[in-house]
Amino acid sequence: MKVQAMGMLGILWLVIIFGFTNIGKARRESFLINCGTNSSVNVDGRSWIGDTVPGNNVTFSASGIEASTGTFGGNPVYEPLYTTARIFTDNLNYTFRGTPGKYFLRLHFYPLAYENYNANESYFAVDSNGLSLVSEFNVPGEILNKNSNLLGSGGNSSFTSLVKEYFFSIDANVIVVDFIPTKGSFGFVNAIEIIPVDDKLFNDSVSRVGGNGGSSSLNLNKRGAETMYRLNVGGSAINPSQDSNFWRMWEVDSSYMVNSDAGSEIRNRSNITYPSPNDTFVAPLPVYETARTLSNTEVLEKRFNMSWKLEVDPDFDYLVRLHFCELLYDKPNQRIFRIYINNRSAADNFDVFVRAGGMNKAYHEDYFDVISSKTNTLWIQLGPDTTTGSAGTDALLNGLEVFKLSQNGNLAYVQKYSNLEGKKTSKSFVLWVGIGAGIASIAILAALVILIVWFCKRKNKDDDAKKTAPGWRPLFLHGSVANSTANAKGSTAYQNPNGTVRSGRRFTLAEIRAATNNFDESLGIGVGGFGKVYKGEIDDGTLAAIKRANPQSHQGLAEFETEIEMLSKLRHRHLVSLIGFCDEQNEMILVYEYMANGTLRSHLFGSDLPPISWKQRLEVCIGAARGLHYLHTGSERGIIHRDVKTTNILLDENFVAKMADFGLSKTGPSLEHTHVSTAVKGSFGYLDPEYFRRQQLTEKSDVYSFGVVLFEVVCARAVINPTLPKDQINLAEWAMRWQRQRSLESIIDPQLRGKYSPESLMKFGEIAEKCLADEGKSRPTLGEVLWHLEYVLQLQEAWLHSNAGENSVSSIRDLGPVDEGECEVQDAATSYEEHSGSISVTTHRLDPTDPMAFGVDQFSQLVNQQGR
Repeated sequence: MKVQAMGMLGILWLVIIFGFTNIGKARRESFLINCGTNSSVNVDGRSWIGDTVPGNNVTFSASGIEASTGTFGGNPVYEPLYTTARIFTDNLNYTFRGTPGKYFLRLHFYPLAYENYNANESYFAVDSNGLSLVSEFNVPGEILNKNSNLLGSGGNSSFTSLVKEYFFSIDANVIVVDFIPTKGSFGFVNAIEIIPVDDKLFNDSVSRVGGNGGSSSLNLNKRGAETMYRLNVGGSAINPSQDSNFWRMWEVDSSYMVNSDAGSEIRNRSNITYPSPNDTFVAPLPVYETARTLSNTEVLEKRFNMSWKLEVDPDFDYLVRLHFCELLYDKPNQRIFRIYINNRSAADNFDVFVRAGGMNKAYHEDYFDVISSKTNTLWIQLGPDTTTGSAGTDALLNGLEVFKLSQNGNLAYVQKYSNLEGKKTSKSFVLWVGIGAGIASIAILAALVILIVWFCKRKNKDDDAKKTAPGWRPLFLHGSVANSTANAKGSTAYQNPNGTVRSGRRFTLAEIRAATNNFDESLGIGVGGFGKVYKGEIDDGTLAAIKRANPQSHQGLAEFETEIEMLSKLRHRHLVSLIGFCDEQNEMILVYEYMANGTLRSHLFGSDLPPISWKQRLEVCIGAARGLHYLHTGSERGIIHRDVKTTNILLDENFVAKMADFGLSKTGPSLEHTHVSTAVKGSFGYLDPEYFRRQQLTEKSDVYSFGVVLFEVVCARAVINPTLPKDQINLAEWAMRWQRQRSLESIIDPQLRGKYSPESLMKFGEIAEKCLADEGKSRPTLGEVLWHLEYVLQLQEAWLHSNAGENSVSSIRDLGPVDEGECEVQDAATSYEEHSGSISVTTHRLDPTDPMAFGVDQFSQLVNQQGR
């Protein structure tokens, strides 16, 4: 009994010791903070505590602004976390009570729209415990850069949020995260995540690239690191909930491969083991269950390889971690290869089986490299080592991580956000400010005199103009409208200082309120980037669509003026007509003709409306193409729409398509120029990648967007859908892969199956493919697209008549004469001449057998005249 008592006492002491040990470990707890709210939410299986919830072990120095949004366009899993944020205009720091050790810090950003805080104009810095993390940081710019990098690599280009992850060691009892907005700007953060890290995650000594077997000390106890890339090679994305140790996100690698076909995916989900318990923290098992191996290993020339191209920040040290697990071979000397990093040898005679100690054993290798200031690219390449006597010429990789190492306490790299219209500073700007100040001092006296005269002339003006808020002033206060004349019905012609004549009725706000029953929400028929659209009835009983600007919208006066200016000088059957506008009492309201059948998108998906037929879809596409072709060719320099999408193609009561929303439109380049240099604007998913990269707008940018519309018409799905598998998120890329295989029918809208001419679908796919050419010069014009779409319609009509018992294609209807005010392209070229503000149309018949008639290589119907 005494022995048993002593045994029980020993066990009790072990329990006590273990309990105290666990208590000590518990102090190194995780912090999951939902910023800008006093509510807690459950995301990816974890509870995120609001930053103002009492007793959350977190304090912050300033309250800032609690922001929230009711709209969310990202991954629905993160919607509860990303619909709130804390905005700060002054320095703000979060303080977390913890214990010394190593940690992962993750900062979550989603650029939500809140009041007049435009995320494009947000610039700030972040520090933590003396380590500079980012400087002059702009979240939308970072997201655009990431998407732009993937555009050239076949990526999904669908990032809408951003997570910045850092690794560092602290020797204090607190973790402090400082947010410092740039002077005159602001910053924001949606969520903060702090995860304690096992000491064995990184070894201090790692192999040096090109060092002939030498090694380098990372010294991570005194240096921080930023996670640049974490890729699951050969497998699907691994969500944080699948990595229960550190809740890491592992991306798909194919977007970063130079040629994804160079590596074949393999998988084996049985009996994967770690060589030691410490290695369980390195990566979760799903990373080692999939891999890429070389494709076409039996070719005679053995110099091919698998390559990943990664954009990094120059002038930093990098840690590259490669993950391996031999899934096929159960003996050594079966797969031996070389590893290259930035075209330098990192390892020769690499045999995973030997290094890991067997088959199905997880293994990783770290390499240290220095990126010079002259490059921002990191290349990872694996290829066969033909100097060995291995049985195969192959290579294998399961996972890839890249970490940027701090330099003198700094991880920040000032990024150039060239694609934003936001902050743009330079040294020359400072010089010009000084020169301008000198000139201004000389001109002050003259300015005072002018100001006095101006006030004298203004004192009898309407007081309403004085009450108008900055940025939302009526057009006549901006010099945009002058010399107006009105008739009895209120139709007015306005002429601005540059001589452009604008016509349209100026409505009073009282008339608009009467037409919309004081903006009754039940009359709302849509919401756009400019604001809400209401159905209204103006005084003569005519139905109208009334678009009211939202002061919190990212669009404003510029788009309002552009819309009026463009539609005042454009009249076409396939362009929505502007009836008038209202600019009273801080309001900006546009009145259009009413389109009874709404948007094209609503008839494709996302509503309860019955689907339209393939023939109707072709007629709608033809109508939209006619409207765009008129824009491009109907004036001396043409007009580029810049926001072509299915929600901007409206349908009237007869399903006649009309282009709408010209707020982003631009006048085309002059004869001596090939493009218009301008900041990137448009809708994601429809955006021309060439315009995105170069900021050079051309008519071919509209052609690209129209090509996306054509695929949307075929597939009846959203152009960006983050809920789909990785390779299907972006419609344009997904549909193009099927089109290049000539298998577009595999992804056609199920509502169309058996109801279309296979030949018409084939020609339609060829047109869309041409529109989405990488380079604008390789894309057809809208006139050429229109010609081929009309041919596709004739093929469909011939097929319908044939199925209805018709014996000849000759029964195809005559397309008839050109409608008044309409630019038809039916085996014809159209020229325009401008006379005193009016446009005359001249149509010349073309020979369809002439290969030079359309200026680009033709599709097969030019030599196959059946159906024309």
